[in-house]
Amino acid sequence: MTRKERYEGITGWFQANMPEAKSELDYMNGYELLVAVILSAQCTDKRVNMVTPAFFKRFPDAVSLAGADFNEVLRLISSISFPNNKAR
Repeated sequence: MTRKERYEGITGWFQANMPEAKSELDYMNGYELLVAVILSAQCTDKRVNMVTPAFFKRFPDAVSLAGADFNEVLRLISSISFPNNKAR
């Protein structure tokens, strides 16, 4: 089975069995969901939801985040757990 076939099988299962999966994280698109999930490790979704509005205002897409200064990212996420690791 190829990676693509495995991917399609897994995503197909989730779409069939969990078509309306919900998350406590606030997000508007895939980029925001990915960032919020990374930030939520060992942290509450409530805390992440407090941090992400300012974070996404400053870094609205992956391109802007890719060019971000480490210290600026660290400042924005300093109130969540393990900010030094997550800022990398």
